[in-house]
Amino acid sequence: MKTAISIDDGLLQQADETARLMGLSRSRLFALAIGDFLERRRREHMLLRLNEVYTSGMEPEEKRLLKGIKAKVRRTVKERW
Repeated sequence: MKTAISIDDGLLQQADETARLMGLSRSRLFALAIGDFLERRRREHMLLRLNEVYTSGMEPEEKRLLKGIKAKVRRTVKERW
């Protein structure tokens, strides 16, 4: 799809030079750049969501399960050593 954008002259010159050095068209360079930007934003959003989940604490059932797992690991370690 074709589109028109406004971009600073200096940035456009850098983009053109980079595209030339990489053997890409300007359009391909912009497509790659926006793809990378969007992927980075998606990962940042995912990280923020994961941080929210893990900072909200565990549910009581999760705490009981974790306590049981830790007890089993302790018993296993004592038996083997």
